[in-house]
Amino acid sequence: MLGTLATILKDNWEWRKQIARLSVFELRKKSRGAVLSWLWFFIKPAMYVFCFWFALDIGLRVGNAQAGGPPYILWLCAGISPWFFMTDMINIGSDVLHRYPYLVNKVKFPLSGISTIFTGATMIVQLMLMAALFIIYFLCGMHLDVYVLQVPLLLLLMFVFWDIFSILFSHLSAVSKDVSNLMKAFSTPVFWLSGVLFRVDNIDNALIHTVLDFNPVTFFTKGFRAALYDKYWIWEDSAACIGFVVVFVVTLVLMLWVYKQLYKEVADVL
Repeated sequence: MLGTLATILKDNWEWRKQIARLSVFELRKKSRGAVLSWLWFFIKPAMYVFCFWFALDIGLRVGNAQAGGPPYILWLCAGISPWFFMTDMINIGSDVLHRYPYLVNKVKFPLSGISTIFTGATMIVQLMLMAALFIIYFLCGMHLDVYVLQVPLLLLLMFVFWDIFSILFSHLSAVSKDVSNLMKAFSTPVFWLSGVLFRVDNIDNALIHTVLDFNPVTFFTKGFRAALYDKYWIWEDSAACIGFVVVFVVTLVLMLWVYKQLYKEVADVL
């Protein structure tokens, strides 16, 4: 497996320039033909945030901001912003080889690099959303502090983990469409059950806490809120960190095994 990992790392490094160019091209392709162009990368998330904020804080009055503290919408934005990246990786990244069949069949391109193309393009959008989020926080009087240093680390971990996730499930999806359909079906339940819209710490059930500690979506949601809103170091939550490390290692091992087994079959299947 170490040989497979070395091959993947080598391929991504040697093709890094092509991967970077194709990532930018992917974004240009998405915005092509639209009058508002790249603004659509902000409009859709903004609409989602507004709807959830209005329903939860104004309608249901479940906003959890303390009296005199930062507004609830900042807590919501901190957790929901990384979700836009993760939902794209779950829905599209898990079947990315079908998105670029010409790179599989017509061009000698490393299959692991195809996932990195989409992950890179999605991360560029995430970086733009984070920049917009920092601006919103500044306008609301939330000043930057030392806890913000966690953000680059979280973004790096998010890129690496979900790239591994994409490589694993895109190969499985190439062999069976049931895998991609399953990922899309799981997307909505994962959103509602992972703490994107509620505080996991408010749940009294220990079993649910343990399950969520092994949920990478919960880990990144809590991580960004720890850095931007709740102001603590994510590694202080040792259970969440241990759970993420376990899931990361298991996903990596499965990815390496699947990649080694299916690498030669993917081109024939597609």
